[in-house]
Order: sequence, then C-alpha cells, then structure tokens
Amino acid sequence: MGKYTLMHKNIEVADIVIDTDTSAISSLDTVYSKEHLPLGVVYTQHHKEVIDRRALNSWWLKRSIPASRTGLEEALETLNLDDAAMLLEKGCGMSLSDHYWIKPDGTQAAWENVNFFQNTFSEDIGDILLGERLNRNVDFNAPDNTSDGMLMKRWKIIDGKRCLLKAGENPFHQQPFNEVIASCIMDRLDIPHVSYSLVWINELPYSVCEDFVTTETELVSAYRVMQTRYPRNDESDYQHYVNICKENGLQDIVHSIDTMLVLDYLIANEDRHFNNFGILRNPETLQWISAAPVFDNGTSLSYNRTFDKIFVPTDCKPFKKKWGEQLKLISSFDWVDFSKLSGIEEELLEIMSGTKAEDCLGKGRSSDIAQLVMNKISALERMALKATPQLTVTKPTIQKDL
Repeated sequence: MGKYTLMHKNIEVADIVIDTDTSAISSLDTVYSKEHLPLGVVYTQHHKEVIDRRALNSWWLKRSIPASRTGLEEALETLNLDDAAMLLEKGCGMSLSDHYWIKPDGTQAAWENVNFFQNTFSEDIGDILLGERLNRNVDFNAPDNTSDGMLMKRWKIIDGKRCLLKAGENPFHQQPFNEVIASCIMDRLDIPHVSYSLVWINELPYSVCEDFVTTETELVSAYRVMQTRYPRNDESDYQHYVNICKENGLQDIVHSIDTMLVLDYLIANEDRHFNNFGILRNPETLQWISAAPVFDNGTSLSYNRTFDKIFVPTDCKPFKKKWGEQLKLISSFDWVDFSKLSGIEEELLEIMSGTKAEDCLGKGRSSDIAQLVMNKISALERMALKATPQLTVTKPTIQKDL
C-alpha cells in the first residue's frame, strides 16, 4: 500500500491509499478541499454533498493508458509490468491535460518543481510506446503514463513546446493525414481548434500538435462535465451537456458545439465521444473558461475502409447515431462562410501528396478522400440553404445521402 496526498497544483485535496497490486485507490482518508476533487466525484443526496469513492477510483484508473492501445502489450513486456495502470503510481499520476498529481506521504514536493509544463521529462516511456526496446534503466517520469486513446502516441519537447505525436494504424495509416485535413478546414472556417502538422518517422506518418493546456488552464472532458449532476427527465444527452455548461457560465456553448458538429460532418468523424471534447477551466479558481478547442479528429474520412466503401455513409457520435439527426442539433449555419472553402480540394490533395503518402494510402485514395470532403461540403451547403434561405449557394451541388 502506498500513502499519498492527491494534489491539484499546490492545493491539497485529499489523503488517499493506493493498492500497489491493483493500482486502485483503496482508501479515501482526510479530505482537505472537497471542491477541488475531480468533477463527478461529489454528488448531492438528500440535500447533502456525498463523496463517491468508486467514482474517484474510476477517475484515477481512467488516467492510465487504455488496454486497447496499439502496441501496449509489447510495451508492458519491455517494462516488465502486468498492467498499464501501474504506470500511474510510478509517474505520480501527472499529466499534460490537467494539474492533478499524487504526492508521496512525507515528501515536500511543490507543483512548480515536478509538473511537466515547466520541467523536462523522460522520453523513455514514449520511446517504448512507439516500439523501441531500451538497453538502459527506464526513467518513468513522463506524461506518457497518462496518455489516453488507442493509437500509438508519445509526448516530446520540440523547440521548448510540449507536443503530442500520434501515429496511424493499418491498413492505411490515414489518421495523421485526417488531422491535418481537419485543421485545414477549421482554419478556413475560423473554428477554434488545435492545429496539426505531419511528420514522418521510420517511413510512417505521425500527426504533431502542441499541447493546448497551459499552467493556467486544464481540460475537463464532456464525460466528466456530465457526471456533475444527474440528467433531468426532459434532458437529452445534448441538452444535459449544454445546460450544465450554461449553469457554469459558458453561455456560448451552443455555438461551440455547432462548430464541432459541422466539422465532424465534413470529415465524417466516426468517433467524437464524450472524452475527446469538453471545456477548459482554471485549476486554482475552478472557473469555467470556455469550450476546449476542437481536437482529436483522426478517426474520420473512411480511415480504415477499402476503396469500394469510402463513400458509404457512416454512423456518428456523440449525441445521435445518424448524421441526419445530429445535424438537426445545429442551431445556426449563419456563421459558415462556404466561399472560404473554395479551392480546398487542391489543398487537401497537397496534404496527401508524395511517394511516401501514396505508399501508405495506396494509389488513388487521396483523390477519393478529397472528393468525399467536397461531397460533404456540397451536402452541408444545401442543408444550410434550406435552413437559412438568405444564404447563397456558391457552386453546383452534388446529390449525396447524409
């Protein structure tokens, strides 16, 4: 058993005990700052606030690398670990997404001296997660211990900036290209987003983005937001999320969701789940600041489909399963300037150009992907025109199912 104090930057939150065999929180002892516990851990029962230790333990274990991560089994074998959750304790639970960490009992460490935003970190875990086998003692002090998602990824300091490198997967390794394509679309439509670029490592593509969380902000996922209270009987998932955000001062949340849903339609995003969008808040004052910029867009554009199925309509997430239903949630298309998407096809083809790209994607796939985006733009423009008659269609449309 290991005794720790759960910290939020330099704020002592609670004393906890972690079972070193299971990596789970086995005991929640003295609570010093209930308001700084992770969102969704405290609930109201009979007009009293109750701390849910199971919810706290779930939050803690979900900070670990998911079992579905590509290459994880081999990485754990290299590290001589049975479970990825064991990495949590070794890295004191620190992340580059928020400012929670665990301080070993009896130590006097300060957040300024240990956090990964202001201090360097080991690249050992990142190297191993990308398939390297190290011939040295491993330094576990790394934010990679708490990185989520199923794709191979690692954090790296590049020119002084904390950057996330993320791979694609067989058969086409298309996800990194999709991230850059999504950035291109959002640049043109002025959608607040995380900007992605493309790099090649060992003849394979990786997307690269700078960490959008800072020392003054932290990401809170939509899932955690929705755990702050039970939905009312008349609240859909969409309305539940919107209402909670508004209750906490984010009056522009509907427009932020509108922009995300438009982007997701244009790239046929199949995996916009409640853990890859959310809000930013101040970790010290706990003030909710804004919706988080749009990020994590790789599972899109028929990324794993064979050539004959690229244009087959997909299902969607998070609020509805069918695009036709989810697009009805968009409150307004007035902000979408379709003229800004003029000529984008050439830009998309340029992103996917070159011998190495063709080796990954296959000959002719890039033109199909670009055409898929153009079809989506045309279909969305028709929908916007129907919803807002004063809009002007800028080009001939192509009839495609939603």
